[in-house]
Amino acid sequence: MQRILLKLSGEALAGDKKTGFDEETVRGVAMQVKQLVDDGVQVGIVIGGGNFWRGRSSENIDRTKADQIGMLATIMNCIYVSEIFRSVGMMTNILTPFECGSFTKLFSKDRANKYFEKNMVVFFAGGTGHPYFSTDTGVVLRAIEVDADVILLAKAVDGVYDADPRSNPDAKKYDEVTIQEVIDKNLQVMDMTASILARDNKMPMWVFGLNEENSIVNTVKGNFSGTKVTV
Repeated sequence: MQRILLKLSGEALAGDKKTGFDEETVRGVAMQVKQLVDDGVQVGIVIGGGNFWRGRSSENIDRTKADQIGMLATIMNCIYVSEIFRSVGMMTNILTPFECGSFTKLFSKDRANKYFEKNMVVFFAGGTGHPYFSTDTGVVLRAIEVDADVILLAKAVDGVYDADPRSNPDAKKYDEVTIQEVIDKNLQVMDMTASILARDNKMPMWVFGLNEENSIVNTVKGNFSGTKVTV
């Protein structure tokens, strides 16, 4: 595959601390991505903001304002992770759907493609730029816009199950499942808006466990042990 869009959760970057950043975890991700870039794979990255902000759990903040704080959390994550990537020898740029002064560049497909052609890792921060849309929707939207071959969903769980394996030891793992089955059975791969957008635009997703050794590289190289969500 030539171009991938990797989705990382903010919680995954926090490691065992659950909040903020765990630099060892982030550096491990950076070294894997560097290996892919060195092999000629173009990598875009979207990062959630859950290590900083869970605004929807608050009843005291207007939903629009809570979502705006969440968008800013994703930008903070991308700035931090981008710098760790640079420290191991990669070139990076951060694109957002709204102006952030000199911190980021304004997103456009042409600008993203220019950066990819220069072997830069492109971070897509700030979600869609609008409230009521999750980071899930943002990652599918960007993947479609930049013609990614696949979305890689690096999660705490090692694939898609018919129930939560953390609370149900009898949960069945899928090796492959269609996006329509994900929607019909509400399998929680992504939120419903993102799932329908992926289905309508035929964007495949591969779900795997981030914490497995060399999981990102193995997934791209074909040694895949997660779940393929097909179109």
